[in-house]
Formats: sequence, C-alpha cells, structure tokens
Amino acid sequence: MSAYLLEARGLSKRFGGLVVTDNLDLGIRRHETHALIGPNGAGKTTLIGQLSGALAPDRGRVLFDGRDVTALSAHQRARLGFARSFQITSVFHGLTVRDNVALAVLSRSGSSFRFWKPVAQERTLHAEANDILQQMGLAPLAGRMAGMLSHGEHRQLELALALATRPQLLLLDEPMAGMGPEESERMLALIERLKPEYTILLVEHDMDAVFRLADRISVMVSGRLIATGSGADIRANAQVRTAYLGEEEAHT
Repeated sequence: MSAYLLEARGLSKRFGGLVVTDNLDLGIRRHETHALIGPNGAGKTTLIGQLSGALAPDRGRVLFDGRDVTALSAHQRARLGFARSFQITSVFHGLTVRDNVALAVLSRSGSSFRFWKPVAQERTLHAEANDILQQMGLAPLAGRMAGMLSHGEHRQLELALALATRPQLLLLDEPMAGMGPEESERMLALIERLKPEYTILLVEHDMDAVFRLADRISVMVSGRLIATGSGADIRANAQVRTAYLGEEEAHT
C-alpha cells in the first residue's frame, strides 16, 4: 500500500498560452494535515480543481488510495472518499441544521431525495446527524434554520456536511476566510480535533493557522511547487521567504 493517500504525478494545465500547472508532483501522506500555500495567481485553485475532479489536466495523473482517478468526475471521486468543502456550499437555507446533515447522510447511500420526507423521520438518520453536530459544536443549533446561521456557524455546518459523507480525505478550502478572531479560533480548534481521524489537504492564506495545523507544507508559485517540508523547513527556506512569506510579512 502506498504511503500516499492522494498523489499528483506530472500534472500540467494551461489556458491558452498561460501555463497554470507546470509538470507538478505532489503527495499527501495518509493521516497527515498537508497545507498548500502560495501567492495569489500561483495556480492553487487550478491544482485543487484537478485534484478534486472539477477540472481535467492536460497531462499527468491523479491517484487516490493507489487508484488512478484522473478520468473520474468530482462526484465519482466523492464516492471513493474525497470530500471538498468551503468553496461551493451545499447548505439548504430553508432546512434546519439537523435536516441539512441528515440529508447529507442520506445522500451517502445514493438514495433519491424524493424519499426525503419519510426517511427524515427515521431515528438512525437523525441519530447520526446529531452525533456529527455534537462533534462540530453545533448541537445547540440543531433545530435552527440554516439560513439564520452566522458566517462562522455556516462554515461549521459545511464541514459537518463533508463529515457526513464519511470521507477518507478532507479538502478544506480557506476555512477561515471571512471570519473574525473568535470564529477563526473556533474553526482552528475543530480542525485540530479532526486531525487524528482524517487526511487533510488545507488551502489557507492565514499563515498562523497553517503553521499551527500543518504537518507538512507545500509552497506553490507560478504553477510549480518550490518547496515541501515541515513548518520549520518552510520558515527557513530562503526561496520561500523571497517568493511568498516575505510578501506576507510585508503586509502584516
């Protein structure tokens, strides 16, 4: 069995004459939290699109749990255990927090949503939803309409929906974006609790969060990875400081 749960091998992608992923190799180890950082325009979004199945590479392969999934759609990859959250929300504002999670649990089985009303009454469905809400600190809000949540609570619910699919890998796409200090700290604490149970690929601009959460960090600049290593390795890397960390510090 490979040490990597997710691998990119020689990924390349261009839009017209612009190369946005340049023969890129990346390996995410099982049960690690791996952060992907880089300046705006580095190509992170395009890379994540290729890893998740939302975007097809021009060349190269994506392997998930040792299986070549390059030709699989995002939906098919999700069935294998890949959960992407935070970039595109799937929260139903007109349902309660509990029913949102119960619906995500239901979708995992492949059941048709037209059976939602009778199935919603099943104790096992709501019991699992309640367990997930307890894990995410949302149990007191279970009966609240999702549309009434604060921004931070909404992000917590998105993560709860991802967990309801029982993923092997969580892709957390800027989980602290738009949050104040208290909400950010709450989300950081939640992710820290999830670290032992999941492989996590974290895309985040908050460097304090990155260095607190990540076991390893990869730095992307102009479609290439210029460094991968521990937080200490990345902080000490002169090329990284010139290309990215120095820029971040200049704006703080």
